Amino acid sequence: MAWELVIGLETHVQLRTASKMFSPASTAFGAAPNTQAHPIDLALPGVLPTPNKAAIEAAIRFGLAVQGQIAPRSVFARKNYFYPDLPKGYQISQFEIPVVSGGQLAIVLQDGTQGDILLTRAHLEEDAGKSIHEGLADFPQGSSGIDLNRAGTPLLEIVTEPVMRSAAEAVAYAKALHGLVTWIGICDGNLQEGSFRVDANVSVRPVGSQTLGTRCEIKNLNSFRFLERAIQVEAARQVELIESGGTVRQETRLFDPERDETRSMRSKEDAHDYRYFPDPDLPPLVITQEQIDRVAASMPALPGEIRARLMADYGLSAYDAATVTSSQPSYQYLAAGLSALASLQGGVTSDRVKALVNWIMGELASALNREDSPIEASRVSAAALVGLVLRVEDGTISHKIAREVFGLLWEGSFPTADAAIEAKGLRQIQDTGAIQAFVTEVLAANPKMVDEYRAGKEKALNALVGQVMKRSAGKANPQSVTDLLKAQILG
Repeated sequence: MAWELVIGLETHVQLRTASKMFSPASTAFGAAPNTQAHPIDLALPGVLPTPNKAAIEAAIRFGLAVQGQIAPRSVFARKNYFYPDLPKGYQISQFEIPVVSGGQLAIVLQDGTQGDILLTRAHLEEDAGKSIHEGLADFPQGSSGIDLNRAGTPLLEIVTEPVMRSAAEAVAYAKALHGLVTWIGICDGNLQEGSFRVDANVSVRPVGSQTLGTRCEIKNLNSFRFLERAIQVEAARQVELIESGGTVRQETRLFDPERDETRSMRSKEDAHDYRYFPDPDLPPLVITQEQIDRVAASMPALPGEIRARLMADYGLSAYDAATVTSSQPSYQYLAAGLSALASLQGGVTSDRVKALVNWIMGELASALNREDSPIEASRVSAAALVGLVLRVEDGTISHKIAREVFGLLWEGSFPTADAAIEAKGLRQIQDTGAIQAFVTEVLAANPKMVDEYRAGKEKALNALVGQVMKRSAGKANPQSVTDLLKAQILG
């Protein structure tokens, strides 16, 4: 039987505010345990929570960015449950009326497939504390501790409809959402610090069925790679279980990347009764059109708008345009490159922009990944990369030599491509006489390849070109080499 995967994601986005959702305590990361736990965060007697205006504005910004409906009146509710790191015995959240309803987020897959992921809601809430089960100094082995610094930190929980059908789609959505919330400045996007945490609801059903299968929720995935793998592993587990005669139970699971498996955390066989009720200490949250207009006036141009312009103006593919607008720093790097091109002879052309984007997504991305560095920490400036692109364009160096020059720029050996080319003598050989000498030597040494090419084997010609390029230390013009080989072999 063929199976279809059904995925919905819930993402907890930590809002970029200086203080907590309902108290003046700091949200700074890395403080000593329990030094930022305010009495309001603990619901001690006599305290009164006050909503954080910056968090409310962040929710409005998000609603505008995804074209959602911003509720003129929403309600904070108490979600009652017991957990060791929830000292109040309840979490302040939103239930019946979220601050944002609906909306959508565009995604682009690597094969160019485009689509919109429909959102159900986005609601404001406070975070819980953190349970620590290892690494506790001065405590017996096996002890657990509670750090309440995170308790009360403002969150925007963003929930999708169950419309994704592959792990690749889910990752594309998560990356697009991460890019958007950092782009509009409402989240720092630090996955390692827990600023962006994804829960994946995964189920399977026979292809063609319209009935949703029993879902399992995989909690707290803070890596795009882990998100993709967790979905794949859980889907395979469910299919194997059903096909062997078992039944999928609704439950919460955790992904163990070392064992490459999901394991049960707690059962959700019966729906939790959180006993939501409006928080008596908080009045309804009222958002006026004037507030919305003020926030809208401060919004930057969004990635989707810029992506469409790059595709229209320079002919970039949807995937390439989406990649270079995946974050503000990424687009700022490209914008700096466009500015450098605009100041040069010939200016900004589609070919030059495509070549620049290819280098950004290719050699530059690889170098950054090797060092696990963000693009804003690139050792090669956009202007220097433009200089390299132009030297390939005008034939000064080949693509192969250009990669060598990029390495020299990355090492900091030279400030510009021109400086590296001159110092290392890397200029491409354009003299046909010199190239002809290499061609003659290669043909004399490889008569079998010559016969194979005459017999119609195109790969033999490629091999001969490679031999000539090797003899010229990669400096011969590849097109000239090809033309001279053909002329001499075929007469």
